[in-house]
Amino acid sequence: MKMSNMLVSTLREVPAEAEIDSHKLMLRAGMMRKMASGIYNYMPLGLKVLKNIENIVRDEMDNSGAQEFLASAMIPAELWQESGRWDAYGAEMFRLKDRNERDFCLGPTHEEVFTDIARNEIKSYKQLPINLYQIQTKYRDERRPRFGIMRSREFIMKDAYSFDKDEAGLDVSYNKMNKAYVNIFNRCGLDAKCVEADSGAIGGSNSAEFMVRSEVGEDDVVFCTSCDYAANIEKAASTPDIGEDEALKELKKIETPNTRTIEELVKFFNTTEKKFAKTLIYNADGRIVAVMVRGDREVNETKVANALGGVTNLDMADSDAVLKATGAQIGFAGPIGINVEVLLVDIEVAKMYNFIVGANETGYHIENVNYGRDFEGTVGDFRNITEGERCPHCGSPITISRGTEVGHIFKLGTKYSNSMNAKFIDENGEQKPFIMGCYGIGITRTMASIIEQHHDDNGIVWPLSVAPYHVSVVIVNIKDEAQVKVANDLYETLRKKGIDVILDDRNERAGVKFKDADLMGIPMRITVGKKITENQVEFKLRNSQDIDVINIDDVYNTVKKQFDEAGLNV
Repeated sequence: MKMSNMLVSTLREVPAEAEIDSHKLMLRAGMMRKMASGIYNYMPLGLKVLKNIENIVRDEMDNSGAQEFLASAMIPAELWQESGRWDAYGAEMFRLKDRNERDFCLGPTHEEVFTDIARNEIKSYKQLPINLYQIQTKYRDERRPRFGIMRSREFIMKDAYSFDKDEAGLDVSYNKMNKAYVNIFNRCGLDAKCVEADSGAIGGSNSAEFMVRSEVGEDDVVFCTSCDYAANIEKAASTPDIGEDEALKELKKIETPNTRTIEELVKFFNTTEKKFAKTLIYNADGRIVAVMVRGDREVNETKVANALGGVTNLDMADSDAVLKATGAQIGFAGPIGINVEVLLVDIEVAKMYNFIVGANETGYHIENVNYGRDFEGTVGDFRNITEGERCPHCGSPITISRGTEVGHIFKLGTKYSNSMNAKFIDENGEQKPFIMGCYGIGITRTMASIIEQHHDDNGIVWPLSVAPYHVSVVIVNIKDEAQVKVANDLYETLRKKGIDVILDDRNERAGVKFKDADLMGIPMRITVGKKITENQVEFKLRNSQDIDVINIDDVYNTVKKQFDEAGLNV
């Protein structure tokens, strides 16, 4: 493609709306343009990158034995009502009605659709296993779209669904997808790590995320310093800090006027945060529940929602609900005599001795409280693991880093096949529900994550495998007929050899062309200038400061060498 014919507009200034590097660079490099909050149009340059990523995904999915399929993005409500998710999914779902007042949604995910296909098309165990996938636009009405295409309301996703006759078959399908995902992210030049994860709204028995470390990531990821353990903090099991045994002391009610926070209480009682157990009150889909954790800990709301059997909306209770549950203002809640449907007690609190809690009376706390003697509840792991805690697998210290999810694989089991009566006939002639798996990759989020890992002060540094163009041939002086001829000859030669190349034939200064090539992240640059009189051109890699002077006859072999080193065919 010749730059003079391309629709590409680079920007020198950083758009005010952009917060992170990938968002800034995609706008500056002319990869995309904003249409509305969380909604973007992909310009030709950006679309080429997306298609390159899609092709890598498609190649690995096909190699795994999966079959491509394309479902409608508009889904009738009846399917979601069958699975029980029409009401449970929440405000993120775009809902609409047709002219006959029938309910539909714009698909945020497609478990129901693929399950419906399976129950109608797959009748016998002889047809199993089957894995169907699609690459399609999804729609989620995010409360706060941000970071460009990292969290948008419209995004491209690869989602796949496997159907097996038993758990052993699901294990095989799951492991195939795990391997395919490793290959996909490696080929995209993306450093992604597989970590244990919570299944969330998708459901199922087991899941893992592929995370990329990122300072602007929206998830906290736990890594062991010694073993291979890694988990999203929502999933990571905490290790209780259990103190020495103490003799149980007598309860003592203490007046604590205007002392509500842990920090204020620590000063008032002249002790440490570890001596307190705080009671937080939540509204869980209309149910008022309480959660207890040690004073220096944070509640893990995902673990709480799972313990409650799956919750769509888990919010801190308002002051009226707190007053009704405790008889006190916010800041004085405690477990003794509390009026809630469920009291969840972190295991660490259950192992504490003679601790301090709110008295459920404004201006008072109680000392020397002990679980089992003074109150009871449902004991479990309801808090976030913290930096330096022991790894739940090997006992070594853990670290916590920010990360972004680019892929997620689930063992769904029979969650959807049971609710939607999706069955097949097994070897004994009996009807059995499909054992399902679900596997997603965010195509657009992968694109942004690649930029986050591959950029510098001058712009994007695309890996060769996903770059919109492999080579930029730059004419220094378009008024020099000899330079124009050599550049066009190189351009045509490389094109015929299968190289994706652009010819910068614009009437611009060479410096402007160099800056644009760097900003757009083109992996290789060939500069055609005065040295052609010596049968030479300049060759530069985007990820290097070095400029080599090479013979014109060696251009193709020099370019091909980069493909060979990257393990790519040309």
